[in-house]
Amino acid sequence: MHSSNITIPARNMRSSRPMRPGLLPAAIAAVHWLARKIGERRNRNALMELSDAQLKDIGLSRGQTESDVHVYSRI
Repeated sequence: MHSSNITIPARNMRSSRPMRPGLLPAAIAAVHWLARKIGERRNRNALMELSDAQLKDIGLSRGQTESDVHVYSRI
C-alpha cells in the first residue's frame, strides 16, 4: 500500500501569528486612561454647575474650576 501525505486545513484554528506580549497590557492601560479622563471630565462638569457660594464652601474659586491646574477628583 501507498500512504499519502494529504493535509486538510482546519477551519476553526487560531492564527499562527502569536499576539505580542505587550499588546494586551497596553490595551488595558489605554482603557484605564480613558476611563480616568471621562471621570475627570464628569467631575469638572459637576463643579461647573455649582454656584460661587457652593464652590466657596468646598474651598474653590470659579477660576480654579476652569483651569487644568486644579483637577477635582472623587477618589
